[in-house]
Amino acid sequence: MEFVIGASSAMCAVFFTNPLEVVKTRFQLQGELQKRGNYKIHYRSFLHAFYVIGKTDGLIALQKGLMPALGHQVLLNGVRLGGYQLAEQRRLNLKPNGEISLWRTMLIGCAMGIAGSISGSPLLLVKTRLQSQAAESIAVGHQHHIDGTISALKKAYKEGGGIFGLWRGCTASMPRMAVGSASQLTTFYLAKEYLSQNKYYRIEEGLLNTFLSSMLGGVAVAIFMGPLDVISTRLYNQGVDSKGKGLLYTSYYDCVKKMWLSEGIHGFYKGIVPCYFRIGPHTVLCFMFWDFFKKLYEPYSTKVR
Repeated sequence: MEFVIGASSAMCAVFFTNPLEVVKTRFQLQGELQKRGNYKIHYRSFLHAFYVIGKTDGLIALQKGLMPALGHQVLLNGVRLGGYQLAEQRRLNLKPNGEISLWRTMLIGCAMGIAGSISGSPLLLVKTRLQSQAAESIAVGHQHHIDGTISALKKAYKEGGGIFGLWRGCTASMPRMAVGSASQLTTFYLAKEYLSQNKYYRIEEGLLNTFLSSMLGGVAVAIFMGPLDVISTRLYNQGVDSKGKGLLYTSYYDCVKKMWLSEGIHGFYKGIVPCYFRIGPHTVLCFMFWDFFKKLYEPYSTKVR
């Protein structure tokens, strides 16, 4: 049931945040491996990107990749949040005195993030490639010319020489989710505890507490995960040659090196504003749905035990 609660929470959130993910992906691919000023800027700002995509590709294009995005959330956060909930029920995230443990929460969040990233990697690949597809006049990054989820999976399988082709880019997703999950969950739970226990402006467990704590969690994950998210997007979206080798990057390290040499530190923070505008609301909605569903299930889970 913990898997279902985690997956349902994330699916509810992604309905609202998928358009923000489309914009974020386009920004992260714009000017790939090119110095500033040496490439055409299709998307000048967050709002401008919405306007350009809607005008050129149609409003429905803002929900590109929605189906694999939903499936990815089932596998990613079903495992990640479901696993954390199981650990929480067994008090593995607490100190002996019952307080939230910083290091335990970080380690559990990190481990669950890695597990979730592995399980959801094929659909993250599909989602990224679908969201990057655009009309030629506003296209950024490699264009894979796929028709949908099944088409993308078949192409990845064929190009990658079999089942491993479906997990292309997973080595980038694992550190991304390890850092993202650890920072997000740790910030969220420490903030919840602090808000409910401090003597100055105590906010008891409830909707407002979850809302404020998840907002802080969204800020933390955007800051710490942002550069890793750009690397992940680049590796998932790159094209491959006839032997299944990447056209731009041969490895995670090669991607980092080439980005640094060609784009500098700025390249790692491309799309940081849309990254926050996507991950911030997603974190808030996901955790609020998560707390709501957990509270609904709590009476039943007590009876079962």
